[in-house]
Amino acid sequence: MNSTRIFGASVAIAAALALSACAGESTPSTSPSASTSESPATPVIAPVTVDSNDLQAATVELVVGQVLNINTGDLAVDSYSAEVSDDAVAEFVQGREEGGAVFNPGFEAIAEGSTEVTMTNADGGIQPLEFTIEVTAR
Repeated sequence: MNSTRIFGASVAIAAALALSACAGESTPSTSPSASTSESPATPVIAPVTVDSNDLQAATVELVVGQVLNINTGDLAVDSYSAEVSDDAVAEFVQGREEGGAVFNPGFEAIAEGSTEVTMTNADGGIQPLEFTIEVTAR
């Protein structure tokens, strides 16, 4: 009698799985991972990462929407500040530590153009970093 109950339960489970599988095939999915053939509406632009020591007198080329991520080495990420000559072209993003994560300082490219940047370090001991950011269209 126990084998009959197990067999009956197995048949019921198999039938339920078959029905749910069929239902899944006829119901379109709206999840983002449902189709890999669709591209995102806005393409993701990889950030440009540069060591702070490599920025002096450099020209950094970005496209609108791209981010310049600055690796500060041994210096605290929140010790940098910046002056941007044309903040309509690029915007400074302060470095910080938040929730156990470290976020480097950097710049976001806002609009086409060119701007001069001067970064200083509150901890002192280093000269101001002076460089150019050139932003082009995507």
